[in-house]
Formats: sequence, C-alpha cells, structure tokens
Amino acid sequence: MIRFLYADQLNAFPKLRDAMFRDRADQFKRRLGWEVSVDGDGFERDEYDDLNPLYVIWETPDGGHGGSMRFLPSVGRTMVNDHFAHLSNTQISSPGIWECTRFCLAADATANVSALLMLAGSELMTRFGVTHFVGVFDARMVRIYQRIGAPPEVLGSVGEGRDQISVGLWSFTQPALLRLQKRAGVSFEVSRYWALRAFGGSDQTAWAA
Repeated sequence: MIRFLYADQLNAFPKLRDAMFRDRADQFKRRLGWEVSVDGDGFERDEYDDLNPLYVIWETPDGGHGGSMRFLPSVGRTMVNDHFAHLSNTQISSPGIWECTRFCLAADATANVSALLMLAGSELMTRFGVTHFVGVFDARMVRIYQRIGAPPEVLGSVGEGRDQISVGLWSFTQPALLRLQKRAGVSFEVSRYWALRAFGGSDQTAWAA
C-alpha cells in the first residue's frame, strides 16, 4: 500500500523509514555510482530530508520499502533551483509546482511499483492544488517514464547518451492517468483511499475537480 508521510512522521514507522534510506543508498551509491553521502547506519540522506518533505512510499506487505519519492514545494528550497538551475536557465518557483526527487525503487521491487508511485503522486495534485511536478532525471529514467505512460516535458538537458541529465515538468491528463492506473494495477478508488487515509477530508469535497 501507499503511505504519504512527512519527515516528522517517519519515526512512527521505523522499519519502513530505515529500509527507505538504505534502499536509497543501495540505488544511488552502489548501483548508480552517484556522489551521495551514506552514514554509518547505511542511510542515504541529504539536506533536503531535513526540510520536512512529504514522502510517497510503497510499503510492502511485510512493512518494508518497495519504492518512494520525495516532494517539496518549489516556493521553498529545492534541489532543482539550488543545484540544477542551469539546466532550464530559470528559477522554478510557483505554488502550483512541487519538486519530486529521490525516485527510488527497492532492488526487488515488482514491475508496477513505478506506476503506483506516480499514480499516488497524481493524488497529491488533486489534494494540494498542484498543477505540475518538476524534477531532475538521468537517461535511464526516460524509458521507465515512457513505459509507465508518464513522460515529462523536458525543459533542458546537458550531456549525451547515458550521461545525459535533464530537468522536466510532469502533469497528468486523463488519458495519462488511465494508462498509469492500468500499469499500476489498482483502481482510482484505492489510490484515493490511500490519500484520504493520510490527509482526511471527504470523497465529495476534498477531491472535487
């Protein structure tokens, strides 16, 4: 199931928290070779984890981590503005745009987890009035986004081939959401329930288009 958790709520789920940060270390440091810091507990964390971001996490049936993403409003500090503004030649700051970073999949994640995370992300748009997500991604992610039916609008890139880094904007049309839902293998009622459980509200009012 999907859990929507702010950083200050993670301690209530220690197994899930620890598995997420260790899977981030495994993916970004070991498998991808990124220059990220890993602490003595084997956790990959950075300064943006200290800003009380909102995490979207796929929790496995045994309480472990299957995949996750991290969100911050672009009106505050973001990785894309602090470190990657040169990709788009502009500062991206708007109440309707949230940054998505640290897209992580556990090594044994099932094939539908990417779509489940993106579908859950679309629920954040409805809940918080977000129109777009912005994020930096590398070349390997292009095929993943295309496969799950959620390709971004590319704002700028540097590098070539496997070394290419891009910044993109995501929005979800109804046809795109239908493709995501099919790939994720859950109904919209289920994804909506996950968000209602996390944030409260009613199906009639909180989720009005």
